[in-house]
Amino acid sequence: MNSAPQPFQLLPGADDSPVILHVPHSSRVIPQSVRAGIVLDDRALELELDHITDSHTAEIAAAAAEAAPIAPWRFVNGLSRLVIDPERFPDEREEMLAVGMGAVYTQTTHREPLRPADVDPQPLIDRYFHPYAEAMTAAVADRLEAVGRAVVIDVHSYPTERLPYELHGDGPRPPICLGTDASHTPAELLAAAQKAFAGFGGTGLDSPFAGTYVPLEYYGKDPRVSALMVEIRRDVYMSEPGGPAGTGLDALGGALAALVDAVHRAGI
Repeated sequence: MNSAPQPFQLLPGADDSPVILHVPHSSRVIPQSVRAGIVLDDRALELELDHITDSHTAEIAAAAAEAAPIAPWRFVNGLSRLVIDPERFPDEREEMLAVGMGAVYTQTTHREPLRPADVDPQPLIDRYFHPYAEAMTAAVADRLEAVGRAVVIDVHSYPTERLPYELHGDGPRPPICLGTDASHTPAELLAAAQKAFAGFGGTGLDSPFAGTYVPLEYYGKDPRVSALMVEIRRDVYMSEPGGPAGTGLDALGGALAALVDAVHRAGI
């Protein structure tokens, strides 16, 4: 484990691109100070990281950025979601608190203890969650100032078989799940994603995971911010759990690049 890892990184794209590829769950890095508060032994922790990490999604986003005619921006989390999960609400609004997976997890994917149940999450929220949220908010603000709109595309993956922590995992598990928000996912963006990912055996909508990420400063308030979540079923591109990527990675990078290009060309 790295004792001083980079918490997050904004990788610049073209000045005239509104697109930010957001990659929040691709890293396995846990600072030593955070590792000390996790009750799993090293072997169990590595297995949990296999299950919880959206492995290789940063590489998919990088491949898309390289292939897209106009490069998107990328905001990549450099730390594991076992440090903090930047896509959770940091308070009682978060429904995943019911399974010990708020902004700071206390349970594993298999509903076993990860941290003591009475741990105070606030130090980790202050140290990692709020700076991440502020930086992502600033990245969106920069795109709004530069081009008058921002399009956040969340890049995730999910396991082929349902894990015990999933609250809504009893529905379809398509090769590509597209997560939407009623206020921030325009029909044109969803249609472009459905077309871009049509070659992977089907796309589904908001199952097994729903919604998408919008910084809270803009959520429900600013229609200039559009957002879509792309959830890729892991057997499409990698060995599970936590194994190497296969040939599907390049194809997914190409499909994501096609979506980015459609956003640029259509002014979505």
